[in-house]
Formats: sequence, structure tokens, C-alpha cells
Amino acid sequence: MAKTNQNDWKDRLNVVYSTNKDFEYQTNDDDDTQTLEPSKQNLKISIDRKKRKGKSVTLITGFIGSNDDLKDLSKILKTKCGVGGSSKNNEIIIQGEFKQKILEILKDMGYNVKSVGG
Repeated sequence: MAKTNQNDWKDRLNVVYSTNKDFEYQTNDDDDTQTLEPSKQNLKISIDRKKRKGKSVTLITGFIGSNDDLKDLSKILKTKCGVGGSSKNNEIIIQGEFKQKILEILKDMGYNVKSVGG
């Protein structure tokens, strides 16, 4: 029987406790997504001001891949722009208006990038 982590109870689906010694918990594993290579990605870059108290952010959408690869790409962009941001739900948010700079960075990395909006 595999030893389970004490804190994995949040990942278990539909069962809190079982007395069956052979019972296997079902978990929600979303990291099975394969990351497409940069040339097959179709990313869209836009400036967003909605629900941000008037502050502008650069929004990169359309990433297809694992959360780890999304966070790695986000870290590269934040470092090259010298600002903060976040990444979740296949979106990268970079604080400030860096649309043109990020467009050039992603094109140099081999991504298919499209500028959306004004």
C-alpha cells in the first residue's frame, strides 16, 4: 500500500474517509497537459484595465501547457520587464503596459504572437 501525504486530503475527490484497506483515492491531476512547442502556440497580448482600479496590466492569453511551463514563461517575462505579475488559468498578467516589449520578447523566443486591442 502506498504511503499517502498527510496534507493530500484537499486533492481527494468525493471521499473523506474509507475503512477499506485497498481503497484508492481519486485525485484531480491537471498537470497532464502537454506543453506545445513555442512555434505551435498562438498567444494574444492585450492591455487590460478592467477590475483593476484604473491600473493597467499586460495580459497574455492562449497558452497551452502545464502550469510549471506557464510559471516559467511568466518569470522570464517579469524579469525582462522588471515588474511583477502573476500566472494562472493559462493567462499571464504583467503589471504595467509592456505590450510591444513582450511582443518582441515572445517573437524572439519563437512564439506566434498576436496583438489584440488598442
